[in-house]
Amino acid sequence: MTEVWLALLSFVISLAISYWLMNPAARFFTVDQANQRSLHQGVVPQGGGIGIILAILAGGGWIALGAAELSWLALITLALLPVVVVSFLDDRAHISPVLRITIHLLAAVALVAGGLVPVGWQFPGSGEGLSEWAGLGLSLFGLVWMINLYNFMDGMDGFAGGMAVVGFAAFAILGALQGQTTFMQLNLCIAAAAGGFLALNFPPAQIFMGDVGSAPLGALAGAMMLWASHNAIFPLWMGVLIFSPFIADASVTLLRRVMRGERVWEAHHGHYYQRLVRLGWGHRRVVVLEYGLMLACAGSAITAYSWLPEHQWLLLSGWGIAYTLIFIMVHVLEAMNIEDVELT
Repeated sequence: MTEVWLALLSFVISLAISYWLMNPAARFFTVDQANQRSLHQGVVPQGGGIGIILAILAGGGWIALGAAELSWLALITLALLPVVVVSFLDDRAHISPVLRITIHLLAAVALVAGGLVPVGWQFPGSGEGLSEWAGLGLSLFGLVWMINLYNFMDGMDGFAGGMAVVGFAAFAILGALQGQTTFMQLNLCIAAAAGGFLALNFPPAQIFMGDVGSAPLGALAGAMMLWASHNAIFPLWMGVLIFSPFIADASVTLLRRVMRGERVWEAHHGHYYQRLVRLGWGHRRVVVLEYGLMLACAGSAITAYSWLPEHQWLLLSGWGIAYTLIFIMVHVLEAMNIEDVELT
């Protein structure tokens, strides 16, 4: 019953604050003006991430009253706050990329210094350990990349909020299966907070979360994966699979841009989900398809927890093939669209 009230508290706080921030008279009211790189049109209020973060902090405070792992909660909170502040300022004044990355790195250093590092590589069936330097490097890189890729992928109505609901809910289920109450409750709180915002962000969006929501959610996703790995709640690859709809798109897109010599720190509309929207599929259709992908990834990860290692490898191979086919499909659709335009 405690979990029900926790989820309800987080959902209501997030929904109420997000709704308030849509009012031009609100203290922190800001707007996102559409430009040539945007998928939306006109002016849309942003900053709904403030509601998500405040709801998470409120839920986290409730959890802390009865938690046995206060050290992890305190560590994640302290590391998260600088990311929230610099993201809040960036929504209003466009902080330089160097300063943003520096803050992200410092937050990652704080988490790693506090002990959030993976225990072994944790591939299916692998018991191989990690050297100290390999663990530190993997953790730092993974955390900074999760913060930024989540921000990159927050470019379509209902997308980042939906990934948070599905991803953190899956983490909560895995935590519950292992009897990890604090971990389960915190992830449930994050999922519910994202759900409150999503109620106003589903296409057509009435408000955007802004960097103040997307960057901290990325940090939390990375931190939860490391927590789960360190405490043997679930292996690192499961967390990556659950958030793979974001990780795969962002990583492949970044690699393609690097290979073309583009300035990867500049805004663009080259992500696969953005390309589908620009092909005329529309926000609602694309995001519903993405929800299906998210649920399939999360469901397969949870189901595969008790499988034999060889079957888990087959699952990962299957997802590798599936993502390859999805990316090829987008390229084919774009080529067909270009041919249609030339013919007309």
